[in-house]
Amino acid sequence: MTFEEITEEEFRNFAKSSPYKCFMQTPEIAKYRESNGWTAYYLAAKHGSEIKAASMLVAKPYFLGKSIFIAPGGPLLDLEDQPLTDFFMRSLKKYIKSHNGYVLHISPYYETVERDRHGDAVPNGFNHKDATKNLRSLGFIELKDASQPKYMYALDLNGKTPEELMADFKSNTRGHIRKAEKMGVTVRELKKEELGIFKEITESTSKRREFEDKPLKYYEQMYDLFVPRGEALFLVAEADNIPMSAAMFMLYGDEVVYLFSGSDEKYMKDYNAQYELQWYMIKYAAEHKFKRYNFYGIHGLPDDAHPDGVYEFKKGFGGQVIEMIGTYELPIDQKFYQAQKFLKKLKNRGK
Repeated sequence: MTFEEITEEEFRNFAKSSPYKCFMQTPEIAKYRESNGWTAYYLAAKHGSEIKAASMLVAKPYFLGKSIFIAPGGPLLDLEDQPLTDFFMRSLKKYIKSHNGYVLHISPYYETVERDRHGDAVPNGFNHKDATKNLRSLGFIELKDASQPKYMYALDLNGKTPEELMADFKSNTRGHIRKAEKMGVTVRELKKEELGIFKEITESTSKRREFEDKPLKYYEQMYDLFVPRGEALFLVAEADNIPMSAAMFMLYGDEVVYLFSGSDEKYMKDYNAQYELQWYMIKYAAEHKFKRYNFYGIHGLPDDAHPDGVYEFKKGFGGQVIEMIGTYELPIDQKFYQAQKFLKKLKNRGK
């Protein structure tokens, strides 16, 4: 087994065939990061000429010449394969150390426990506990305040028709969709010059729900990187030319990911445009033979008896909870890592 740098094209071809692929582990995300001061790397473990594991990494100087390394949505490998995981991660650690890195963050697109619609573990379902065990044995530490979701909600399309999928929706969700259509709500794709419409809706929603919205420049860059490749869509739901709800979707590999959205509060109850927008995209995903419709992040699991409204909204469309392995960090330079943690703790105390 060898460990080496590979070309962008080699990585792209491997990622397409990986069962752990996701839009975060793409050259397009690398290009986005590079436009914001990061450096991208493509690394792989090979058996002869065959790639067995790979990752796109980005790095950025942090302090005193030391850099933080991140594998967004990666690396791409079977974490239950202990020999492969051990070789790849140890090789990665040596590589990062030789490039003045002090810590590595990973967030593999790797499912752990099979769960149902309510978040309960499925009896006799899969449980990839050895993946977590292997990471911890190598010194990885799970982060509790990670930006990538630990729990997601997804709809298995499984070759079903839109009508078959709708039959599994909750009755009130079907009612909301019918009401939206009766009120004349329609959905269309936004052009790049119309992203201001999208931004206005997401910004008002972020203020109402107290989360930080992305800047318009981010949406414009993501549009340029992914839309021409057919790997992203920006949609708006409207009636009488009034924008009421908008969302950004990623279309990568076998799945559609519902990434960002917002709704104008003035029209939510009377028009239910947010339901029509989801129904439009679920139909699109089914008709274009995607295997999974991923509603993305949810909160309130597994120990919260009162999940948030976002989870309840998504659950109305059928599907099941997806538990991901989480985000981990691996100290590379222990002294610098511990000093950085200490300084961060002092800073937090001063707030």
